[in-house]
Amino acid sequence: MNNQYKLLALDMDGTLLTSDHIISPVTSEWIQKAKEKGVHVCLSTGRSFESALPYGEELGLLTPMITVNGSEVWRAPHDLYLRSLMDTKLISTMHDIAVAEDCWYWAYSVERVYNKDEWVDDIEGKEWLKFGFHTEDDDARHRILMKLQDMGGLEITNSSPHNLEVNPQGINKAAGIREVCGLLGLDMSEVIAVGDSMNDLAAIQAAGLGVAMGNAQQVVRDSADFVTTSNDEDGIAKVIEKFIFM
Repeated sequence: MNNQYKLLALDMDGTLLTSDHIISPVTSEWIQKAKEKGVHVCLSTGRSFESALPYGEELGLLTPMITVNGSEVWRAPHDLYLRSLMDTKLISTMHDIAVAEDCWYWAYSVERVYNKDEWVDDIEGKEWLKFGFHTEDDDARHRILMKLQDMGGLEITNSSPHNLEVNPQGINKAAGIREVCGLLGLDMSEVIAVGDSMNDLAAIQAAGLGVAMGNAQQVVRDSADFVTTSNDEDGIAKVIEKFIFM
C-alpha cells in the first residue's frame, strides 16, 4: 500500500458526483476504504457550505472542507476557519456587466445565493464571496471575460465551459488546500487533488498528484499528472485504488 498520500481533495460536481448528482455506491465504498486507512478526505467545491454539507454527511466526513472555490475553509463541518470576502464595489460592477450582457448570473453571499431572478437591492449591506456568469454565447462570454480582466483584483475560473466564476484574487482551491494542510500538519506533496474544471486547475497543479476526471475540460486534462475515468465511471474509486492501495 502507498503511504505517500495523506489528503484526498475532491471536487464535487463532475467529479465526486455522477451526472445525476449522486455519489455512486462504488465511489462511496472506496472513499470509506481510504478513510479507514487514515487518509483525510476533503470536499473542495465551488458550492456553498449548505449545498455541500449533505454529501459530506452522507460520506461521514468530519474533516476540513473547502467551499465557494476557497472563499471559505472549514476546520470541520459547521466550524469555520477562514472566510475571504469580495469588495462590494466589485460585486456591483459585475452585476452591471451581467445585466448589460443579458446573461444568467448568480452571487454567493454569506447568507444565501442570489441570482438573476432573485437579486438583492442592497449590495452594500451584504457580505459577498463569489459572483458567476453563465452564457452559451461564446462572444458574450469573451466580452465578459475581457471586462473582468480589466477590473483587476479577481480570480477568474469556471465550473463548466459556459460559465465564469469570480472570487477575490488569490482565492482558489489550491490556496484552500494549503490552509487545510496547515490545519492537518501535511505538505502539499501529500495531497491528491481531483477535479474536472478550471476552478480545479490551481489545485491540480499544486498538489503532489493532480488528477483530472475523464470528463474534464481539455486544459485541465493537459495539466494533470493522471487522467482517470469519468464521474459516471467511478473515476475517484479508480484513483484511490491505484494511488492509495497499490
